[in-house]
Amino acid sequence: MIQSDFLVIGSGIAGLTYAIKVAAQNPDKTVNIITKNKIDECNTKYAQGGIAVVLNQHDSFQSHVDDTLLAGDNLNDKSVVKIVVEEAPARINEIIEWGASFDKSQNGEYDLGKEGGHSANRILHHKDITGYEVERALLQKIATAPNIHVYEHHYAIDLITDHHLGLSVNRFSENHCYGAYVLDNKTKIIHRTLAKVTLLATGGIGQVYIHTTNPNVATGDGIAMAYRAKAKISDMEFVQFHPTALYEPDASPNFLISEAVRGFGAYIRNVKGERFVFKTDERGELASRDIVSQAIDKELKVSGERFVYLDCTHLDAVDFYKHFPNIYDKCKSIGIDPTHDFIPVIPAAHYMCGGINVDKKGRTNITNLLAIGECSRTGLHGANRLASNSLLEGLVYAHRAAEEVSKSINSIEMQLNIPSWNAKGTLAPKELVLITHSRKELKIIMSDYMAIVRSNVRIQRALRRLEIHYKETEDLYNSTVISPQLCELRNLITIAYLIVSQASRRHENKGAHFNVDFV
Repeated sequence: MIQSDFLVIGSGIAGLTYAIKVAAQNPDKTVNIITKNKIDECNTKYAQGGIAVVLNQHDSFQSHVDDTLLAGDNLNDKSVVKIVVEEAPARINEIIEWGASFDKSQNGEYDLGKEGGHSANRILHHKDITGYEVERALLQKIATAPNIHVYEHHYAIDLITDHHLGLSVNRFSENHCYGAYVLDNKTKIIHRTLAKVTLLATGGIGQVYIHTTNPNVATGDGIAMAYRAKAKISDMEFVQFHPTALYEPDASPNFLISEAVRGFGAYIRNVKGERFVFKTDERGELASRDIVSQAIDKELKVSGERFVYLDCTHLDAVDFYKHFPNIYDKCKSIGIDPTHDFIPVIPAAHYMCGGINVDKKGRTNITNLLAIGECSRTGLHGANRLASNSLLEGLVYAHRAAEEVSKSINSIEMQLNIPSWNAKGTLAPKELVLITHSRKELKIIMSDYMAIVRSNVRIQRALRRLEIHYKETEDLYNSTVISPQLCELRNLITIAYLIVSQASRRHENKGAHFNVDFV
């Protein structure tokens, strides 16, 4: 049994910021962070573009709000958008005080970039590795907190809730969270990891698709665990595809060519050299991600080609390298010189706009269970996330959640009467191919039927095929010893089901959800 006052599952910008804050506000309390890989392996680390924030007189909160609502196809919660945009400067100043560094121009002011969907330059960035820089600063801050303990290579299997105490639970009854069952990947021991308050900050779901910018750890674990615990989940049909991931046939994940490159002036061209996005939207390459991705998808289906091109050849070579050194080096490593050659790109699964329903303090419908970051559905993004609003959301909601839970932590009692994990009757799997093959098939189903463009027939086919995978995987789960690979497969099937089933109930085209039968 592992105990703490605060349990944080996940180690990206949302989870780390929350941990820093609750540790500082409650110095007599303990904070445990568990992460299934190394602590820095998360979606935050791979975020290139930056953080959207209003920082000068040439911009306004209202403009940022309007851009967010337009990108989200007006399915956003307007009050949440206003909160996040207006609280952004304070949160940015805070992480700067913690040591995060952002690029400045020669006059000493922040060099604010512009990305698709934005009407002003408001993207704070650190070259083309902003997420890496933010993660570095947060981990440095974590290391100075004596009441924070980090458990790397620990995999959360399931949340511990009232039904583990033998109580009847449904989606309409009150339910409490007491922590999680966690597998130590090195010792293979499953611990009861208990806490007064549990936070899910487990990131995205990109690995449910073949082409994704998300790292291999992005298997939707938090959303799937919350769903099994009867948390409310919504807007899962809104999977945002990034228009410009580097095309490498066997790469996983796909290397991201940041939105900021198009904001810097790059063009998207087809194999004939034509700039075709203007046929779909007058903003061309600077339209929001859903529109650009759909335009590329349509072009590929018409042409039969495997990729389109990102053209940076007309841009100043020195400035390009200054702003995007890692993108330049990556392209050069595979024989492409961005200053002379077109870069082959494809849309790739990038961000989940939906997730676990939370209020303005990060609280779920399960008592003492919070969720923030990409695994949560706050209402900020609506049907499609505006570029560079994700890191911002993590910072704002981490602050709000930490403030709220610190008010009540002393009144919450630790539940210790939790049964140990029951592995009776299970055996070691004889054939791991059953897991790996199912995962490959799942990715094909979702990529062929439930990617950028969908139809009613594709949705129904996906549902039927997912039902088979669900039954086979549950049989395997109930009869074999737990492993991260099996749990990830189980979670990915849950995520796929949520995406498909919620897509089947939306009879309109909004943002990242496009069904050809509702044109």
